[in-house]
Amino acid sequence: MGALSHYLEREGLPTTQISLIRLHSEKIRPPRALWVPYELGRPLGVPDDPSFQRRVLSAVLKLLEYPSGPVLEDYQEEAGPQSEEAAVWACPISLPAVEEDLSETDLLRKAFLREAGQMATWYQAAKLKRGRTTYGASGLEPMAAAEFMAGFLDGAAPQNPRDDLSPPSLAKLASEDLKAFYFEAATAQPGDKADSGGLNNWFFGETVAGRVFLRLRQIFEHSQDPETQMVGKLLLVPASQAGRSLDGLAVKEPEAAPRKP
Repeated sequence: MGALSHYLEREGLPTTQISLIRLHSEKIRPPRALWVPYELGRPLGVPDDPSFQRRVLSAVLKLLEYPSGPVLEDYQEEAGPQSEEAAVWACPISLPAVEEDLSETDLLRKAFLREAGQMATWYQAAKLKRGRTTYGASGLEPMAAAEFMAGFLDGAAPQNPRDDLSPPSLAKLASEDLKAFYFEAATAQPGDKADSGGLNNWFFGETVAGRVFLRLRQIFEHSQDPETQMVGKLLLVPASQAGRSLDGLAVKEPEAAPRKP
C-alpha cells in the first residue's frame, strides 16, 4: 500500500496509512504513515476495544493535515491485554512432550506433520462455531501447507505447488495460514480465550510447529536469496518470540489424536 500511495497522490488523492513494519515504510517512504507497535494482523491493537481503536484511527487520519510528505510518525500508546480472562490461559489440546534431539530433521518433520493432522478436528470445530476462518491466503489445504513448509527443513526449497508465486512468497502465506490454523484450533473449546501474546507463547513454546518455524527462521536467514532472507528475518516469527533458542529442544512421536469435541 505504501508504494500504491505514491501513484494515488500523483492523481491528487491524499493518502495516509498504518505501518506495522517500520523498516518497510522507511524504505518505501509513503506520503504519510503512522507506525504502530502491534503485531502483524492487528494494526488497531487488540480486538473488542473500540475506544482504543478509534484513537489509532484518529491519529492516522490526523496525518492528512500534512500537505505533503514523506511523513512517518510513531504511535506510542501500547495496546493492553485483550481481557483479564486471557491473562492465564491453557490450551485444551494435549501436545507431545519433548525428548529426542531436534537435529534429527526427519523426526522433526514427521512430528510436525502428525501434529498438524491432529489439529484438524479442533480447527473444524472452531470453524463450525464461528462460521468463518482466517485460513486460506496460501491457496493450500492445511496438510499441503505443512508439507510445503516442512520441505524447507532440508535447507533447500521444496517443489513449489504454485507456479504464480516464488517459494519464499508462498512460504510467507503458508506460514500465516498455519498459524491461523493452529490458533483457531487451540481456541475451539467453549470458554477458552487467549490474547495474541498467549497464543504466540503457546505456539512457539509448546508446539512442534513452533519449533519448525524457529528452525526455518535460521535456515531462511542464511539463504543466499534476498527474498528468502527477508521472509526469515521479518515474517516467520514475531519479534516477541525471536529470542527463543532451539538449543536442547527435542521432539518425539506425537501421541494419539484428541477425541472429537
